[in-house]
Amino acid sequence: QVQLAESGGGLVQAGGSLNLSCAASNIIFRINHMGWYRQHPGKQRELVATTALRGSAIYADSVKGRFTISRDYAKNTVYLQMNSLKPEDTAVYYCNAVTDFTNRDYWGQGTQVTVSS
Repeated sequence: QVQLAESGGGLVQAGGSLNLSCAASNIIFRINHMGWYRQHPGKQRELVATTALRGSAIYADSVKGRFTISRDYAKNTVYLQMNSLKPEDTAVYYCNAVTDFTNRDYWGQGTQVTVSS
């Protein structure tokens, strides 16, 4: 099954930037959707940004204009450039991939992003 390896989380001051990356491996069916979700303590996981083979990127309203998702199809890697970070962006960020045709859902282990005020 698809394995997702995330990197790039950490601690940053408000107004700072971080870049997350997620590399997919062990791919049998190509990946359609690939993106990022986050989970605040005690809350449900929510969409941050996602890309698809067919269609434009989708962003949560709370990150529009600050975060940019990009994807390297040759490397099966998705990136999330996070600028102008706010304390409310503090969460565990999870990489997500959905395979084409089979629509199977895969998750990374999560990476902590902490923004201090």
